[in-house]
Amino acid sequence: MNFKKPKFWDFPGLSIWSILLYPLSLLFLFVSSILRRLKVEKKFPIPIICIGNIYIGGTGKTPLAKEIFQITKSLGKNPAFIKKYYSYLDDEIDMLQKTGETFFLNKRKDSIEALIKKGFDLAILDDGFQDLSIYKNFNIVCFNQKQWTGNNFLIPAGPLRENLSALNRADCILINGKKDTKIENEIYRVNKNAKIFYSKYEPLDIDSFKGKKICAFAGIGNPSNFFELLKENNLNLVKTFSYPDHHEYSYTEIENMVKKNNDCILLTTEKDYCRIPLDSVIKNFKIEYLKIRLDIENKDNLIKDKI
Repeated sequence: MNFKKPKFWDFPGLSIWSILLYPLSLLFLFVSSILRRLKVEKKFPIPIICIGNIYIGGTGKTPLAKEIFQITKSLGKNPAFIKKYYSYLDDEIDMLQKTGETFFLNKRKDSIEALIKKGFDLAILDDGFQDLSIYKNFNIVCFNQKQWTGNNFLIPAGPLRENLSALNRADCILINGKKDTKIENEIYRVNKNAKIFYSKYEPLDIDSFKGKKICAFAGIGNPSNFFELLKENNLNLVKTFSYPDHHEYSYTEIENMVKKNNDCILLTTEKDYCRIPLDSVIKNFKIEYLKIRLDIENKDNLIKDKI
């Protein structure tokens, strides 16, 4: 799904587009509510940790899933990833597979069954908070502090898959960004027992790009967040290119970026790097991706006593 987020989604309050699209949001709410009520929750004999969101895209679910994998491994578990298969998610599947075994059938329940048969004793769902056909032992909902809930409208008038009231189902909220008491108060009004944690992206190889001209490109949920990360780390960012989430890059697009900025390093995210036609591009152009680690404050308490 090649999708570029509308700018009005992140502008607080009403806009002409959110007003015009609001009836469709009501229809979306009605249909999704009916579908959820029809689902029967299934329990499994192993713990299920779900990493989801209510803000569509750009909340850092996949990096968190990888970090949860490492945490649970250190606790003696034998985890594997679950990702519902859609062809446009090949990039995220590739990222997960670099960390651990990943099951990605058309139905999450079938993937969990396959995971259990293969001897794994914990399933980490990358996405699936809205899938009420599966009982989860622990729900983590991700947000980015910069976008939070955008204009607070449901799709398509806004970026929300569910209203904030859905946080009643969450055990833990992970906010990527700086501490924000206003956001915390909004969460506690919905779920007074929610555990709130903060995270940030820690670049691992930033020094190799310092003192050089950087041309950055990204096709993720919020490309501006990637560009801001580069600026915060004092890189010389001379040009940026934003593409829709999960954008499949062509040789011509890469070639044009290089020609316009031939004295720059072409820098992108790991997720975008997975979508570059590498066989044809690597022979001709030098493209780098920023290696990052998700640093979670007090991470030892994140899933304590939950598995």
